Amino acid sequence: MRGVILAGGSGTRLRPLTSCSNKHLLPVASKPMIFHPIEKLVDAEITDILIVTGTEHLGSIVRCLGSGTAFGCNFTYRVQDSAGGIAQALGLAHDFCRDDLMCVVLGDNMFTGSLSEQVQAFDFQGSGAKVILKEVTELHRFGVASVDEYGNIVSIIEKPNKDEILEIRSNFPESKSYVITGIYFYDTSVFDIISSLKPSNRGELEISDVNKAYLQAGTLTHSVLYGGWTDAGTHESLYAANLMMAGK
Repeated sequence: MRGVILAGGSGTRLRPLTSCSNKHLLPVASKPMIFHPIEKLVDAEITDILIVTGTEHLGSIVRCLGSGTAFGCNFTYRVQDSAGGIAQALGLAHDFCRDDLMCVVLGDNMFTGSLSEQVQAFDFQGSGAKVILKEVTELHRFGVASVDEYGNIVSIIEKPNKDEILEIRSNFPESKSYVITGIYFYDTSVFDIISSLKPSNRGELEISDVNKAYLQAGTLTHSVLYGGWTDAGTHESLYAANLMMAGK
């Protein structure tokens, strides 16, 4: 299995901290943010890792990470010329992944648990896709999956508003809503799905649309992440990430 870390984006919600730096190089618990997902992948025995970042910060990312030797892995780099969404960035992994399964992690996702069990489960699954969910109170900033009483995902909505959440709960009264964390597993059919996507109202190719395609095909599985999890994309969540990863 190959690893893909998506570390692009402009980091506008973290300005002025990101005025001169890629957000994934900001410190979290005494090390650059991006070190954490790298270490999680390597710990799960994924050692061929693609880093996707933007043109303005490629040099600083490469200077910081190097070849991967210091982490016990091998890095490949791809450049996302413009911010066109997570799915567009993932599309740049086509040649890198070849016929392999992949574990995709957003570079600002911080979590305390191991990926080893999830990697083994998807390796056994062998095809399709798997999303990792987390039960949190704040839903509106993320993709949200609603799971019915039988453990089936019944809907996926990108950054739902309150009315959309209420509508799901009225249609599926016994369902629970979870954040779809920035940890995804895909087979190589993901690239055919990405090539068929149209930009959303935000002008981006949405990863939620990728996950919906797998859901509609009946090949999407999920599991719930235990332990701490947060993104680090806002000042508040960056602060929370520092406390969590420092064990405070």
